[in-house]
Amino acid sequence: MEHELEGLRSRGGRWRPIAVGPFALLAVGLALLPIRPVWLWAALIAAVAAFPWLLGAAPEARRRAPRPFWRLSAAGLERIGPGGLSVVRYERSRIDGLALTSGDGVLTVFHRFGRTAVGSLPSMGMEPLALFVTARGLGIPVHVLDGEASDLLDPALDDAAPVPGPGGDASGEGGDASGPGGPLPRDAAAERRLLDQEAELLAAAHEPPRDAPAPGTPGADEARLRSPAPLPSRRRIAALGALTALLAAVMIVRIAVEGAGGFGARLAAGCWALAAITGVLAARRRLLRSARASWTITAERLVVRGRPGRRDVQEVPAERIAAVVVGPGLRLDPLTGEPRRADLAALAFDHALRLVARLPAHGLDAFQLTHALHDHGYRVITPGRRAPRTPEYGLEGLPEIFAQVPGGRLVVAEGGLGWADAAGDVVLRMPEDRLGGIELLTIAGHAWVRLYDSDGDEFFAAPLSALRISRTDLREAARRAGLPVTDAEYDAYLSAAFHSAVSTLSAPQPEPAPAAQESEPVAAAPAPAAGTRTEATVAETAEAPALEGDLAFAVTAPPGPVTAPGVLLDATRRSRLGTYGMSLLLCEVVALVGAVWLGPDLGGFVATAGWSVPAGIVVGLGGYWLYDRNRAQLRVSSAGLAVVTRRGRVEWDLGRDRVGGVGIDESAERMPRLVVWGPTGRVLRQVTFPPDLDELRRACERYGLPWGPPDADHPAPPPPEL
Repeated sequence: MEHELEGLRSRGGRWRPIAVGPFALLAVGLALLPIRPVWLWAALIAAVAAFPWLLGAAPEARRRAPRPFWRLSAAGLERIGPGGLSVVRYERSRIDGLALTSGDGVLTVFHRFGRTAVGSLPSMGMEPLALFVTARGLGIPVHVLDGEASDLLDPALDDAAPVPGPGGDASGEGGDASGPGGPLPRDAAAERRLLDQEAELLAAAHEPPRDAPAPGTPGADEARLRSPAPLPSRRRIAALGALTALLAAVMIVRIAVEGAGGFGARLAAGCWALAAITGVLAARRRLLRSARASWTITAERLVVRGRPGRRDVQEVPAERIAAVVVGPGLRLDPLTGEPRRADLAALAFDHALRLVARLPAHGLDAFQLTHALHDHGYRVITPGRRAPRTPEYGLEGLPEIFAQVPGGRLVVAEGGLGWADAAGDVVLRMPEDRLGGIELLTIAGHAWVRLYDSDGDEFFAAPLSALRISRTDLREAARRAGLPVTDAEYDAYLSAAFHSAVSTLSAPQPEPAPAAQESEPVAAAPAPAAGTRTEATVAETAEAPALEGDLAFAVTAPPGPVTAPGVLLDATRRSRLGTYGMSLLLCEVVALVGAVWLGPDLGGFVATAGWSVPAGIVVGLGGYWLYDRNRAQLRVSSAGLAVVTRRGRVEWDLGRDRVGGVGIDESAERMPRLVVWGPTGRVLRQVTFPPDLDELRRACERYGLPWGPPDADHPAPPPPEL
């Protein structure tokens, strides 16, 4: 069956305004002209401002010629222009091989007369895996090379970087371009990853399809996934754009009713017309960029919507899909329609290893999407297992003597810490007066130690495995020697174990007396002797449950995220000052706009601005001070996380068992945000204020909360030696 790959391209037919800039300038120019009558003046401004949108709504304008796109087929690599004509073409018989440079991602064609850089893969609308599989299906060798395309095109490197031949080597005779003399060695890891993915696709294409999930299983019902809603919401964005246009229209009508005799009034009308056009365009751009991707996954089909509109719904039957590759890919720019890189996309391949569909997945969680597809019977292929998260601390702080002493290990000796050789002799000592604290913690699933000096500054950090001492031995030996050692995770573990053990010893609630016993008269209890029992003692006895030979303990509930000992993290001073400045700037803008608008009715612009500007300063500073005095703060403790205001109101809290990770989420297209993930990778909460990240990371590690998103491929084990 013929292999063919087309680059990603827009489908056209979208309602787009045409020539907004020239018509906006024309509307402002008409507003400055003294046209009579005034109703004609206002009508011309409105008509010129709305004319680009009317042009874009015309059927002839929406039926645009398709954009040029690239296609790789048995005929070769060609660029198809309007009308289906081939603008650029590299015939298959003349292509000796393809090379993809890892430095700039440019595709280079090796032909019998030299080399030609075609362009970058994202601009061509092609993914590396789809190009690799399709080209190899057509018998074209593809290689991944280190460097940039400009190095390949340098004539001085012709002898050092020969043309790859049909056999797959660089010289056509089995040579290797990664030899000692080759200045451009291949990116072996990237090429091996593509080969592994191709092998997985071949295995998926030849294995029998999975049976449909049985009723009641996780894949029996349909799964709906949708990217997070934008902030502000799409409705608010559309309402803000509509209100801006409506306000501008009302102001222009008001100026027209008043006569528009002066140049200042006509200038204000031109500014309002420009503001209306700008507001509507900004709202449209924001709406396009905030489009949400939604997936409906069933065992029969995949229904994916990348943006609003009936024509943008992709439906792929399950019998056509052999495997789905989930990973970084491409998506169409919502404004220009050009392909660009995306953090997450899905490629559906059929049983002939042809690309069936490109499914947008921007904004979705890769962990949830992968497992939802797998639960519904689809074969899922990922670009490769992610490397486990490495700690931010290296081993640079280890003294040289640690490496010079073979078989050495960390010991607690003579009231301090020391480094002993294989015979047990201490060759390096750290006296107690230099140790301000020893902290044991878990980083990336491994036990670490941090040492602090007498001033509280950290001067050493290393994994205990490199120091050849266990966590238990170091903790117990340091406590026996009287050294200041802290192991928050071990103490939290003991506290939880104690509460779980003692909770089984608590007395059950007393059963209510039978109705027959309630009808019997109760004998009056004898009065206690004077001075033998107080009223408080009687009350405590009445509240205690009646036990018959059972032993009861008064067990208190374990502390929660708000009441447990922890640290309170506030917003940084820089962010607070920036918010103060932004609030002041907004109030000043409102004051100046009000002075321009209401100045003629209140004694002129200068007189109105004389009192509105100071009032804006007072309102901006005072208003934000009222908000800032009750600002939210992040509380980190061994029991979990909580956001508490300065007056003690709890906005939200999460227990330790519900927290899978804390850190910065950079997957969305908006600015990076501080979020809290669940153990499955789902975003549970967002922290609206930015605390100091170094302090937050240290607090999370000190109280046993994982820093960073949960790793789906390498689940973090429990703290070692607990």
